[in-house]
Amino acid sequence: MEKLKILIPTDFSVQAEFAYLMVKKLEEHIPVDVHFLHVMNVPDTVTMDTHGAIQTCGEIDVKYVVKQKEIAERKLANLKILYGEAIQTHFVLGKVTDSIVSFAESNHFDLIVMGTKGAWGLKEKLSGSETQFIARRSKIPLLSLMCDRSDLKIQNVLLVHNFSEPAREDLHLMQKLIRAFNTKLHLLQITSGRPETEKATVEAKMKIFAELNDIVNYECHLISDKDVENGVIHFNQMINMDIICIGTHGRGGLFHHSATEKLINHLFKPIISFHLK
Repeated sequence: MEKLKILIPTDFSVQAEFAYLMVKKLEEHIPVDVHFLHVMNVPDTVTMDTHGAIQTCGEIDVKYVVKQKEIAERKLANLKILYGEAIQTHFVLGKVTDSIVSFAESNHFDLIVMGTKGAWGLKEKLSGSETQFIARRSKIPLLSLMCDRSDLKIQNVLLVHNFSEPAREDLHLMQKLIRAFNTKLHLLQITSGRPETEKATVEAKMKIFAELNDIVNYECHLISDKDVENGVIHFNQMINMDIICIGTHGRGGLFHHSATEKLINHLFKPIISFHLK
């Protein structure tokens, strides 16, 4: 089986360790190529050449930047001691979320895995989480989690979607997980109407979606709730899911938070977000 090329952005916190433990869980069934990336958050006026030499415009002390770079490089080297020489480490300068997205896309990663502290209340409205912004911008699927899931048994995967217009989506990562772990896929649509009157129509659309996307082992579900976030939470209380998959159109901001971003910030479940067509 071809290796899954995985990027783990790290700030050397426990959340990054959670991400690595999740990757080790995937590695039980899927060969992986693991890369850690540390981004030193600096303005555009601070640059680094191909030899690692730092230049600044003069407003920022170059000695300070060099010192912080050396500290980060020692921490990255320590990851190889902790996790083995098979992992690869990278260091870049720039804005954190922009640099992660750019690095992942330019180096053709299959998956980004991030631990997140989440965000609630005023913090969510004003800043949100870095993970949320990466989910919004990255064309590469993102697997996010808030806690240690090294004990996770991947048996039931939930795909939350609007199946009213079935189409072939880019679900290669989810399909790879399903094949590797022999899991059942649960298709869920959340409605604000009466499920009993829509069930036959929605299930017919789900069947078409499954055929278009080569999905075989699946169940169909339709529930009513006030919004997608609450629908996912309430469905998971009824039928416990191991991983949540949900698409995003990449829209968000101060006055709009997609259901995907809300779930990333609030739900204590591993979530795979991917961009819809």
